[in-house]
Amino acid sequence: MAANLYNQQDSNIAKTWLLMITFIALVVGLGYVFSYVFAEPVILYFAIGFSLVMNIFAYWNSDKVAIRQAHAVPADPVEFKELHRLVENLAITAGLPKPKLFIINDSAPNAFATGRNPDNSSIAVTTGLLQVLDKSEIEGVLAHEMAHIGNRDILVMTIAVVLSGFIALLADFLLRGHLFGSSDNRNGAGIAILIGIVASIVAQIFATLLQLAISRRREYLADATGALITRYPEGLARALEKISGYSQPMQTASKATAHLYISQPFGAKKRLAGLFATHPPMEKRIAALRGLEI
Repeated sequence: MAANLYNQQDSNIAKTWLLMITFIALVVGLGYVFSYVFAEPVILYFAIGFSLVMNIFAYWNSDKVAIRQAHAVPADPVEFKELHRLVENLAITAGLPKPKLFIINDSAPNAFATGRNPDNSSIAVTTGLLQVLDKSEIEGVLAHEMAHIGNRDILVMTIAVVLSGFIALLADFLLRGHLFGSSDNRNGAGIAILIGIVASIVAQIFATLLQLAISRRREYLADATGALITRYPEGLARALEKISGYSQPMQTASKATAHLYISQPFGAKKRLAGLFATHPPMEKRIAALRGLEI
């Protein structure tokens, strides 16, 4: 298991670099296409600068963006004293700094971890999770999120929120041509516009694939690591059963942040399957946990 953890950490660091380089390539490529479509070289220069600035922004601020998109607020240390105590004990057991704690006012049971490293990490849980699960189940979920922090999943998962969103927004913005003049400046009119439309669609597809490229294996490993932290796999297994059995979607989730959560946040009817799922099937995760020997 230790070797797997180190391999996962190294893999996630490599994926982060790959994600950033891919983002630069996509944005610069998109800028090149639109600089041709609108016959404006300044578009390419803008795309190069934009891609570099957004990479820096994503690294330092992606966790804040994720927390804001989830409408999470800091967990009051008095009101949520027991939650703080559980996280502190788990952090000590896992040998990690205690992450910041946030609360999402949503009746659907769910949680996620975010941040760029263990020293700058956060865990957000919904009010529904605290109401639906018992203590051992909540502990199992928190341990799962601590595992994401320890395994360095959180950096690549969180950066994907910002970068994939910016690719889609930039493609849509350039396609509408609000920034670079009227249709009189377009080169080749119909054909050039068609190229721009295709480039925009491809960019938005890649934005989605950036999220899906984050291996679903991370959830199995975080489940196993979380079970090792608590020494009680059944707690997390029961928590996943209750979470998956809740059919109503979260009110605060978005497609950009869906991959962060411990379970798909869109409810049973909207869960994605197969190739396009950001999470492995819940029944397989539960079976794997119950097959563990701790």
